[in-house]
Amino acid sequence: MSSTRPLLSVVSPVYRAEALVEELVRRIRASVEPLTQNYEIVLVDDRSPDDSWDIIKQLAVSDSRIQGIRLSRNFGQHQAITAGLDCSQGEWVVVLDCDLQDQPEEIPALLARAQLGYDLVLARRTNRQDSWSQKILSRLFYQVLTFLTDTPQDAAVANFGIYHRRVITAVLTMRENIRYFPTMVRWVGFRRAYLDVAHAERAIGLSSYGLGQRLRLALDILLANSDKPLRLTIKSGLLLAGGAFLFVPVTLFRYWVGQISQPGYASLIISIWFFSGLLLSVLGMVGLYIGKTFEQVKNRPIYIVDEATDNAYLL
Repeated sequence: MSSTRPLLSVVSPVYRAEALVEELVRRIRASVEPLTQNYEIVLVDDRSPDDSWDIIKQLAVSDSRIQGIRLSRNFGQHQAITAGLDCSQGEWVVVLDCDLQDQPEEIPALLARAQLGYDLVLARRTNRQDSWSQKILSRLFYQVLTFLTDTPQDAAVANFGIYHRRVITAVLTMRENIRYFPTMVRWVGFRRAYLDVAHAERAIGLSSYGLGQRLRLALDILLANSDKPLRLTIKSGLLLAGGAFLFVPVTLFRYWVGQISQPGYASLIISIWFFSGLLLSVLGMVGLYIGKTFEQVKNRPIYIVDEATDNAYLL
Protein backbone atom coordinates (compact mmCIF):
# COMPACT_ATOMS: atom_id res chain seq x y z
CA MET A 1 0.00 0.00 0.00
CA SER A 2 1.25 3.46 -0.79
CA SER A 3 2.20 5.72 2.10
CA THR A 4 -0.26 8.35 0.92
CA ARG A 5 -3.80 7.07 1.17
CA PRO A 6 -6.12 8.30 -1.62
CA LEU A 7 -8.92 10.53 -0.45
CA LEU A 8 -11.43 8.62 -2.55
CA SER A 9 -11.82 5.13 -3.97
CA VAL A 10 -14.58 4.33 -6.44
CA VAL A 11 -15.39 0.60 -6.61
CA SER A 12 -17.57 -0.87 -9.34
CA PRO A 13 -18.26 -4.54 -10.20
CA VAL A 14 -18.30 -5.05 -13.96
CA TYR A 15 -20.33 -7.64 -15.88
CA ARG A 16 -21.41 -7.50 -19.53
CA ALA A 17 -20.41 -3.86 -19.68
CA GLU A 18 -17.94 -3.57 -22.58
CA ALA A 19 -20.06 -0.77 -24.08
CA LEU A 20 -20.28 1.08 -20.75
CA VAL A 21 -16.90 0.87 -19.03
CA GLU A 22 -15.23 3.77 -20.86
CA GLU A 23 -18.25 6.03 -20.31
CA LEU A 24 -18.38 4.97 -16.66
CA VAL A 25 -14.73 5.92 -16.13
CA ARG A 26 -15.12 9.20 -18.03
CA ARG A 27 -18.07 10.26 -15.88
CA ILE A 28 -16.35 9.21 -12.65
CA ARG A 29 -13.30 11.27 -13.57
CA ALA A 30 -15.41 14.29 -14.47
CA SER A 31 -17.25 14.07 -11.14
CA VAL A 32 -14.27 13.37 -8.88
CA GLU A 33 -11.44 15.51 -10.29
CA PRO A 34 -12.98 18.84 -9.20
CA LEU A 35 -12.87 17.41 -5.65
CA THR A 36 -9.41 15.84 -5.64
CA GLN A 37 -6.69 14.46 -7.89
CA ASN A 38 -5.87 11.92 -5.20
CA TYR A 39 -8.34 9.19 -6.08
CA GLU A 40 -8.50 5.69 -7.52
CA ILE A 41 -11.00 3.69 -9.54
CA VAL A 42 -11.24 -0.04 -8.85
CA LEU A 43 -13.01 -2.06 -11.55
CA VAL A 44 -13.71 -5.73 -10.81
CA ASP A 45 -14.52 -7.91 -13.80
CA ASP A 46 -16.77 -10.69 -12.50
CA ARG A 47 -15.62 -12.95 -15.34
CA SER A 48 -17.74 -11.13 -17.88
CA PRO A 49 -18.15 -13.13 -21.12
CA ASP A 50 -17.63 -10.03 -23.30
CA ASP A 51 -14.55 -7.82 -23.80
CA SER A 52 -14.95 -5.83 -20.58
CA TRP A 53 -11.61 -7.05 -19.20
CA ASP A 54 -9.63 -5.98 -22.30
CA ILE A 55 -11.10 -2.48 -22.02
CA ILE A 56 -10.30 -2.32 -18.30
CA LYS A 57 -6.68 -3.25 -18.99
CA GLN A 58 -6.40 -0.54 -21.64
CA LEU A 59 -7.84 2.05 -19.27
CA ALA A 60 -5.41 1.00 -16.52
CA VAL A 61 -2.46 1.45 -18.89
CA SER A 62 -3.60 4.97 -19.80
CA ASP A 63 -4.21 6.03 -16.16
CA SER A 64 -2.36 4.60 -13.16
CA ARG A 65 -5.27 5.57 -10.89
CA ILE A 66 -7.41 2.85 -12.50
CA GLN A 67 -7.02 -0.63 -11.03
CA GLY A 68 -8.40 -3.71 -12.73
CA ILE A 69 -9.12 -7.13 -11.24
CA ARG A 70 -10.52 -10.16 -13.02
CA LEU A 71 -12.03 -13.02 -11.06
CA SER A 72 -11.44 -16.66 -12.00
CA ARG A 73 -15.16 -17.24 -12.56
CA ASN A 74 -18.47 -15.48 -12.09
CA PHE A 75 -18.76 -15.32 -8.29
CA GLY A 76 -21.61 -12.80 -8.15
CA GLN A 77 -22.02 -9.05 -7.78
CA HIS A 78 -21.52 -8.85 -4.03
CA GLN A 79 -18.45 -11.09 -4.05
CA ALA A 80 -17.03 -8.82 -6.77
CA ILE A 81 -17.78 -5.79 -4.59
CA THR A 82 -15.83 -7.47 -1.77
CA ALA A 83 -12.87 -8.01 -4.08
CA GLY A 84 -12.94 -4.31 -4.97
CA LEU A 85 -13.19 -3.27 -1.33
CA ASP A 86 -10.24 -5.51 -0.45
CA CYS A 87 -8.17 -3.68 -3.05
CA SER A 88 -9.38 -0.17 -2.27
CA GLN A 89 -7.20 2.14 -0.19
CA GLY A 90 -9.17 5.38 -0.03
CA GLU A 91 -10.23 7.19 3.13
CA TRP A 92 -13.69 7.32 1.57
CA VAL A 93 -15.04 4.54 -0.66
CA VAL A 94 -17.86 4.91 -3.17
CA VAL A 95 -19.61 1.75 -4.38
CA LEU A 96 -21.73 1.97 -7.52
CA ASP A 97 -22.97 -0.37 -10.24
CA CYS A 98 -21.47 -0.27 -13.71
CA ASP A 99 -24.74 0.10 -15.63
CA LEU A 100 -24.83 3.90 -15.06
CA GLN A 101 -28.21 3.74 -13.33
CA ASP A 102 -26.17 4.85 -10.30
CA GLN A 103 -24.98 8.21 -11.62
CA PRO A 104 -21.35 9.20 -10.84
CA GLU A 105 -22.43 12.84 -10.85
CA GLU A 106 -23.94 12.24 -7.39
CA ILE A 107 -20.54 11.50 -5.84
CA PRO A 108 -19.71 15.13 -4.87
CA ALA A 109 -23.04 15.48 -3.08
CA LEU A 110 -22.52 12.17 -1.25
CA LEU A 111 -19.04 13.22 -0.11
CA ALA A 112 -20.23 16.67 0.98
CA ARG A 113 -22.99 15.10 3.07
CA ALA A 114 -20.61 12.56 4.60
CA GLN A 115 -18.17 15.29 5.65
CA LEU A 116 -20.89 16.84 7.80
CA GLY A 117 -20.11 14.16 10.38
CA TYR A 118 -21.37 10.85 8.99
CA ASP A 119 -19.50 7.60 8.49
CA LEU A 120 -21.66 6.54 5.55
CA VAL A 121 -24.22 8.16 3.30
CA LEU A 122 -26.58 5.86 1.40
CA ALA A 123 -28.13 6.92 -1.89
CA ARG A 124 -31.91 6.63 -1.84
CA ARG A 125 -33.35 6.22 -5.34
CA THR A 126 -36.35 8.52 -5.61
CA ASN A 127 -37.56 7.45 -9.06
CA ARG A 128 -36.46 3.90 -9.78
CA GLN A 129 -36.20 3.31 -13.51
CA ASP A 130 -37.01 -0.39 -13.33
CA SER A 131 -39.91 -2.40 -14.66
CA TRP A 132 -43.07 -2.56 -12.56
CA SER A 133 -42.46 -6.25 -11.91
CA GLN A 134 -38.97 -5.56 -10.56
CA LYS A 135 -40.33 -2.81 -8.31
CA ILE A 136 -43.08 -5.07 -6.92
CA LEU A 137 -40.71 -8.00 -6.33
CA SER A 138 -38.14 -5.72 -4.73
CA ARG A 139 -40.72 -4.14 -2.40
CA LEU A 140 -42.07 -7.58 -1.44
CA PHE A 141 -38.58 -8.93 -0.82
CA TYR A 142 -37.61 -6.04 1.46
CA GLN A 143 -40.85 -6.36 3.41
CA VAL A 144 -40.14 -10.05 4.00
CA LEU A 145 -36.50 -9.28 4.87
CA THR A 146 -37.62 -6.61 7.34
CA PHE A 147 -39.95 -9.12 9.02
CA LEU A 148 -37.39 -11.91 9.20
CA THR A 149 -34.44 -9.79 10.34
CA ASP A 150 -36.41 -7.44 12.61
CA THR A 151 -34.44 -4.61 10.99
CA PRO A 152 -36.05 -1.94 8.79
CA GLN A 153 -35.01 -2.36 5.16
CA ASP A 154 -35.51 0.22 2.41
CA ALA A 155 -36.22 -0.97 -1.13
CA ALA A 156 -34.98 2.39 -2.47
CA VAL A 157 -31.47 1.81 -1.10
CA ALA A 158 -29.01 -0.56 -2.78
CA ASN A 159 -25.21 -0.59 -3.11
CA PHE A 160 -24.71 3.04 -4.13
CA GLY A 161 -23.28 5.16 -1.36
CA ILE A 162 -20.12 6.54 0.21
CA TYR A 163 -18.44 4.82 3.16
CA HIS A 164 -15.62 5.85 5.48
CA ARG A 165 -12.61 3.55 5.66
CA ARG A 166 -13.55 2.30 9.13
CA VAL A 167 -16.97 1.20 7.84
CA ILE A 168 -15.30 -0.70 4.99
CA THR A 169 -12.79 -2.24 7.41
CA ALA A 170 -15.68 -3.45 9.59
CA VAL A 171 -17.56 -4.90 6.61
CA LEU A 172 -14.43 -6.72 5.42
CA THR A 173 -14.09 -8.53 8.74
CA MET A 174 -17.27 -10.39 7.74
CA ARG A 175 -15.90 -13.17 5.54
CA GLU A 176 -18.98 -15.36 5.11
CA ASN A 177 -19.56 -16.65 1.58
CA ILE A 178 -23.21 -15.60 1.33
CA ARG A 179 -22.87 -11.85 0.91
CA TYR A 180 -25.26 -8.97 0.41
CA PHE A 181 -23.54 -5.62 0.74
CA PRO A 182 -26.55 -3.48 1.84
CA THR A 183 -27.45 -5.73 4.79
CA MET A 184 -23.80 -6.04 5.83
CA VAL A 185 -23.51 -2.25 5.89
CA ARG A 186 -26.63 -2.01 8.03
CA TRP A 187 -25.30 -4.66 10.41
CA VAL A 188 -22.00 -2.88 11.18
CA GLY A 189 -23.84 0.29 12.21
CA PHE A 190 -21.99 3.65 12.52
CA ARG A 191 -23.40 7.12 11.90
CA ARG A 192 -25.38 7.13 8.68
CA ALA A 193 -27.38 9.50 6.55
CA TYR A 194 -29.42 9.22 3.38
CA LEU A 195 -29.34 11.34 0.25
CA ASP A 196 -32.10 11.31 -2.35
CA VAL A 197 -30.64 10.77 -5.81
CA ALA A 198 -32.04 10.40 -9.30
CA HIS A 199 -32.04 6.88 -10.72
CA ALA A 200 -31.20 6.75 -14.42
CA GLU A 201 -32.55 4.35 -17.01
CA ARG A 202 -30.28 1.48 -17.95
CA ALA A 203 -28.02 2.82 -20.69
CA ILE A 204 -27.61 -0.36 -22.76
CA GLY A 205 -29.09 -3.85 -22.69
CA LEU A 206 -30.98 -5.66 -19.97
CA SER A 207 -30.05 -6.60 -16.43
CA SER A 208 -28.01 -9.81 -16.11
CA TYR A 209 -30.19 -10.75 -13.11
CA GLY A 210 -33.02 -13.00 -14.27
CA LEU A 211 -36.00 -13.96 -12.14
CA GLY A 212 -34.42 -17.26 -11.12
CA GLN A 213 -31.19 -15.55 -10.07
CA ARG A 214 -33.10 -12.94 -8.09
CA LEU A 215 -35.07 -15.63 -6.24
CA ARG A 216 -31.91 -17.62 -5.43
CA LEU A 217 -30.18 -14.47 -4.21
CA ALA A 218 -33.22 -13.55 -2.10
CA LEU A 219 -33.27 -17.01 -0.50
CA ASP A 220 -29.54 -16.87 0.23
CA ILE A 221 -29.88 -13.43 1.80
CA LEU A 222 -32.78 -14.50 4.00
CA LEU A 223 -30.97 -17.62 5.21
CA ALA A 224 -27.68 -15.80 5.76
CA ASN A 225 -29.15 -12.89 7.71
CA SER A 226 -31.85 -14.47 9.82
CA ASP A 227 -32.62 -17.63 11.76
CA LYS A 228 -36.24 -16.55 12.04
CA PRO A 229 -37.45 -19.13 9.45
CA LEU A 230 -36.17 -21.86 11.77
CA ARG A 231 -37.82 -20.19 14.74
CA LEU A 232 -41.06 -20.04 12.78
CA THR A 233 -40.66 -23.76 12.08
CA ILE A 234 -40.41 -24.42 15.82
CA LYS A 235 -43.50 -22.31 16.48
CA SER A 236 -45.38 -24.13 13.73
CA GLY A 237 -44.48 -27.45 15.30
CA LEU A 238 -45.62 -26.31 18.72
CA LEU A 239 -48.85 -25.03 17.18
CA LEU A 240 -49.49 -28.42 15.60
CA ALA A 241 -48.75 -30.17 18.89
CA GLY A 242 -51.12 -27.77 20.65
CA GLY A 243 -53.73 -28.46 17.99
CA ALA A 244 -53.40 -32.16 18.74
CA PHE A 245 -54.37 -31.53 22.35
CA LEU A 246 -57.43 -29.61 21.18
CA PHE A 247 -58.27 -32.40 18.77
CA VAL A 248 -58.12 -35.04 21.52
CA PRO A 249 -61.47 -34.24 23.21
CA VAL A 250 -63.19 -33.86 19.81
CA THR A 251 -62.00 -37.29 18.67
CA LEU A 252 -62.81 -38.92 22.00
CA PHE A 253 -66.31 -37.40 21.96
CA ARG A 254 -66.94 -38.74 18.46
CA TYR A 255 -65.73 -42.15 19.61
CA TRP A 256 -68.00 -42.15 22.70
CA VAL A 257 -71.15 -41.17 20.73
CA GLY A 258 -70.47 -43.90 18.19
CA GLN A 259 -69.40 -41.74 15.22
CA ILE A 260 -66.09 -43.61 15.07
CA SER A 261 -66.47 -47.35 14.83
CA GLN A 262 -63.05 -48.31 13.46
CA PRO A 263 -60.92 -49.69 16.34
CA GLY A 264 -57.67 -47.74 16.90
CA TYR A 265 -58.68 -44.80 14.69
CA ALA A 266 -58.85 -42.27 17.50
CA SER A 267 -55.54 -43.18 19.10
CA LEU A 268 -53.80 -43.31 15.70
CA ILE A 269 -54.99 -39.86 14.57
CA ILE A 270 -54.18 -38.26 17.92
CA SER A 271 -50.70 -39.80 17.95
CA ILE A 272 -49.95 -38.68 14.39
CA TRP A 273 -50.98 -35.08 15.10
CA PHE A 274 -49.09 -34.86 18.37
CA PHE A 275 -45.85 -36.57 17.39
CA SER A 276 -45.69 -34.88 13.97
CA GLY A 277 -45.85 -31.49 15.65
CA LEU A 278 -43.35 -32.52 18.30
CA LEU A 279 -40.97 -33.93 15.69
CA LEU A 280 -41.17 -30.74 13.62
CA SER A 281 -40.31 -28.68 16.71
CA VAL A 282 -37.31 -30.88 17.50
CA LEU A 283 -36.06 -30.74 13.90
CA GLY A 284 -36.36 -26.97 13.94
CA MET A 285 -34.37 -26.75 17.16
CA VAL A 286 -31.65 -29.04 15.82
CA GLY A 287 -31.67 -27.04 12.61
CA LEU A 288 -30.82 -23.88 14.55
CA TYR A 289 -27.65 -25.45 15.89
CA ILE A 290 -26.71 -27.12 12.60
CA GLY A 291 -27.27 -23.86 10.73
CA LYS A 292 -25.04 -21.91 13.09
CA THR A 293 -22.33 -24.58 12.97
CA PHE A 294 -22.54 -24.75 9.18
CA GLU A 295 -21.97 -21.00 8.92
CA GLN A 296 -18.84 -21.20 11.07
CA VAL A 297 -17.10 -24.23 9.55
CA LYS A 298 -17.23 -23.08 5.91
CA ASN A 299 -13.89 -21.56 5.01
CA ARG A 300 -13.87 -21.28 1.24
CA PRO A 301 -12.49 -18.09 -0.29
CA ILE A 302 -15.09 -15.48 -1.15
CA TYR A 303 -13.51 -14.98 -4.57
CA ILE A 304 -10.40 -15.97 -6.53
CA VAL A 305 -8.42 -13.48 -8.60
CA ASP A 306 -7.33 -14.70 -12.03
CA GLU A 307 -5.65 -11.54 -13.35
CA ALA A 308 -4.95 -8.04 -12.15
CA THR A 309 -3.43 -4.92 -13.64
CA ASP A 310 0.12 -4.11 -12.57
CA ASN A 311 -0.97 -1.28 -10.27
CA ALA A 312 -3.70 -3.26 -8.46
CA TYR A 313 -3.26 -3.61 -4.71
CA LEU A 314 -3.97 -7.23 -3.80
CA LEU A 315 -4.14 -8.64 -0.27
